[in-house]
Amino acid sequence: MLRYSVLALRIIVGFTGASGIIYGWRLVRILKNLGYDVWIVVTREAVRVGVFECNEHLFEWLRNISNGFCYADDWDCPLSSGSFVFHSMVVVPCSLRTLAAIACGNADNVLVRAAINAIRLGKRLVLVVRETPWSSIDYENAAKLSKLGVIVMPASPAFYHNPKNILDLVDYVVGRILDVLGIEHKLYSSWEESRTRGPLNLCGQDA
Repeated sequence: MLRYSVLALRIIVGFTGASGIIYGWRLVRILKNLGYDVWIVVTREAVRVGVFECNEHLFEWLRNISNGFCYADDWDCPLSSGSFVFHSMVVVPCSLRTLAAIACGNADNVLVRAAINAIRLGKRLVLVVRETPWSSIDYENAAKLSKLGVIVMPASPAFYHNPKNILDLVDYVVGRILDVLGIEHKLYSSWEESRTRGPLNLCGQDA
């Protein structure tokens, strides 16, 4: 019974060195607020980007709020084991390099190893890619993973919900992540709800 409970509530969140660390930070905060057991794995590149984009205390905060925290080069981390029990995994932001490593089965760090374990164990794996544009190689890697049941989604916010600030844009993407995980939320209004409020005039008077 305990194993089932942990399985239903434990989510792995991976951070790579792509821009968009704020997406992962926001996802972790919301998952913890909802009562989920969150384990975090970060690459050294993610630390450098996170310090620049957020602040030098970000990963200390993540370590303190999470149920488990490790660096991707720490092979003693429980996440490297195929027997580690979890429900799903989200890599956000996911660099194109990490996307390629997962697609090729190149488990050169704990984050990629955990993602490969998710695939072979039939767990939900979500890769949120911020980098753009893509090459044909990137599309082929994404298509290969999609055929294996992996959700590959761009970190592309919408505008129909009338965002007022950066966090509103971030919450749209995080909300879409929660959608594919099957987690209810109220981070943004739907298209139907937004449409009833009338035109937004986001382009101002110059359009």
